[in-house]
Amino acid sequence: MFGLATQIDHPCLPGEQLCEWTMQATGNEDLAEMADVLIGRPLTIAMLILLALVARWVLHRLVDRVVRRAEAGMVPDRFTRAAVTTSARLGRSTEHSPRDLAANTRRAQRSRTMGSLLKSIINGVLLAVTFTMVLSELDVDITPIIASAGILGLALGFGAQTLVKDFLSGIFMIVEDQYGVGDVVDLGEASGTVEAVSLRVTRVRDINGTVWYVRNGEILRVGNMSQNWARAVLDLTVAYDSDLLRVREVLTEVTHAMWQDEDFRDRVIEEPESPGVEAMTVDGVTVRVSLKTAPMEQWAVARELRERIKARFDQEGIVMPHTRYVTWTPEKAPVPAATDS
Repeated sequence: MFGLATQIDHPCLPGEQLCEWTMQATGNEDLAEMADVLIGRPLTIAMLILLALVARWVLHRLVDRVVRRAEAGMVPDRFTRAAVTTSARLGRSTEHSPRDLAANTRRAQRSRTMGSLLKSIINGVLLAVTFTMVLSELDVDITPIIASAGILGLALGFGAQTLVKDFLSGIFMIVEDQYGVGDVVDLGEASGTVEAVSLRVTRVRDINGTVWYVRNGEILRVGNMSQNWARAVLDLTVAYDSDLLRVREVLTEVTHAMWQDEDFRDRVIEEPESPGVEAMTVDGVTVRVSLKTAPMEQWAVARELRERIKARFDQEGIVMPHTRYVTWTPEKAPVPAATDS
């Protein structure tokens, strides 16, 4: 009975090693409890905080490493390499153009944004876990907190499904670099230039100046017309009696002259192609020509190329079929002279 009473009256709880050691050393219950409260628990809390800080430092370093790799570009751009190789072969300057610098800056900004988001998530999770463990060390019942967090998460899951869907879609869009500010995109119902991208909504301004706000969770497909490179494709219709061999020679000369023009050095990034006859219709023979261009330069290149081809066709006497409208106005019938009755 004496041994049982001693075990019941023992002030130390299981796991309180410092309390047990002080009790064995001094035999004083008050001193043992005080040692656990003043030394044991603060030391445990300090170790929890230190462990959280170390975990935060390690995870932040890992995120920084991933961000640096993303800024440098994890997958080489074969189109850029091909353009640089071709430019070097033709004696062009291989220095980075302002557009390349803008693309690198955009990639760096996107990587830093995702790094900041990941760091914020890491900080929030570590803070919540550490705070809960500290409360447990202070003999606070954390069961209601965990239950409340579960109920709150369940309520948010059911009540904010659309919001969560938008945020998750926005995160994947930024990670995968589907589009960015300044890109010309086709989002289905809305198309135009991207003005702002957030985790929940994307703002697009179309060619008429209308601003569209598109929720990221509602975007099912994205057509990006300004990513990596673009292509200016022209289909030209000539008459059936035209010399197609001469037509292709003229198109090759015009496109290569534009390819070698210093004003278009940073716009046309590869040697032009002239595939040949694309179609034969009642209107004439359609011949296709294409140029690979820098992003968002395909429209300006196509406009300039149309002007040059039109001028060269006029010089060579190559006829492009067109419709002429003739307006015929019948002569008015003479008015009979009035006669006296």
